[in-house]
Amino acid sequence: MRIEDTDFARSDPKMVQAIYDGLKWLGLDWDDEPVFQSQRIKLYQQVAQQLIVSDKAYYCYCSAKNRNEPQSEESSERVYRYDGRCRNLSVLEKQRLEAEGVSKVIRFKVAAGKTSFFDEVHGSLTVDNKEIDDFVILRSDGIPTYNFAVVVDDHEMNISHVIRGDDHLSNTSKQVMIYRSLSWVAPKFAHVPLILGSDKKRLSKRHGATSVSEYEAIGYLPEAMLNFLSLLGWSPGDDREIMTRHEMIESFSLKGISKKSAVFDEEKLIWMNGEYISRMNDSDLFQRVFPILQQRQIIEEKKFSEPYIKRALSLLKPKIKKLNDFANLGFYFFKDPEQYDEAAIKKYWQDELVKNQLKTVVDRLTRLDAFEAGTVETAIRNLAEESGISAAKLIHPIRLALTGFGVSPGLFELMEVLGKESVLRRINNAVNWLTKLSK
Repeated sequence: MRIEDTDFARSDPKMVQAIYDGLKWLGLDWDDEPVFQSQRIKLYQQVAQQLIVSDKAYYCYCSAKNRNEPQSEESSERVYRYDGRCRNLSVLEKQRLEAEGVSKVIRFKVAAGKTSFFDEVHGSLTVDNKEIDDFVILRSDGIPTYNFAVVVDDHEMNISHVIRGDDHLSNTSKQVMIYRSLSWVAPKFAHVPLILGSDKKRLSKRHGATSVSEYEAIGYLPEAMLNFLSLLGWSPGDDREIMTRHEMIESFSLKGISKKSAVFDEEKLIWMNGEYISRMNDSDLFQRVFPILQQRQIIEEKKFSEPYIKRALSLLKPKIKKLNDFANLGFYFFKDPEQYDEAAIKKYWQDELVKNQLKTVVDRLTRLDAFEAGTVETAIRNLAEESGISAAKLIHPIRLALTGFGVSPGLFELMEVLGKESVLRRINNAVNWLTKLSK
């Protein structure tokens, strides 16, 4: 784990903590204590001095204004490049500038010729060095630039592979130059495609959640999120979509990385999350959902038993896509409906006979000794047959009375879980509501 925090103006302990929390939530741990670049400034300065001594770098005394001048005044796209004016300063000129206390940076001396390197995704690549100016490796305040600091860190930390986004491909030739100037062995590079939003543009905050913690808050499972992310720009070589972390590790190869940018398809993430939820055992699911129900104040501690909550979750989970959905769509397991879906009212409660039919249902259910899904179903279907109506004419109005919605898990299983007392109370509440409406 390395925290690249040399941009002091933008660095924030909260951002670092967000990185820790996000990785831990995903189940990704790291070796040893995290390395902070801000605590290694002296090391970077020492290595920069090595390059000065070996004539691979030099001091640049140009003002900030003159350090980057337009390469061509006629170019429609002004390419700013340093002209190398301090590269061959005489000893006397350097002494004068030092005596005047002129601020300075350290620039890497780019040699003539070409720089070639191999990328595990893109293959052999070559860059003409004349396209690269003498770039700054140490700023005037002694803080290293990105391209220099990461080279020193990767060498010191014995990094074997640098796997990063395609947007860093242009930095690689500069880093390779630094490695070679220090006679260090460069790690293997692999530049992976960037992740795009659904509009095929680079993923950004305009596409939705901007941090891992937001996905956690929305109700995604870390296992599903890790699975989804692993398949963005990579394939195990077969049609597998749901994979355990062990399977990902066993199957991973740099050869499986695509050169084509992946699209962050949240619909697929939602589907995958639902698959993980549907496969989860009731005990594990209870541990994930119970804190959400408490936080939303949907349940009070000890008011509902753990077995009751597990039965409710078990009924809901085939249709649930996110953990928060249990609170959003399944609250009726814990609270009587206080209002009813308008579309469902128009569809199932418009008939004037519904109120009396629900009263009859209450009467029939009151007589039941065993209140189980099978006996309840038999009672409802027998009542429908006796009344000369289809069972659906009773089932849908009852469902609306019990849940407030026009859809739910299987009605008879739902009624068994809710229990006789709750079912009768809720149907009576619906009858009272319809009575007031008709006045």
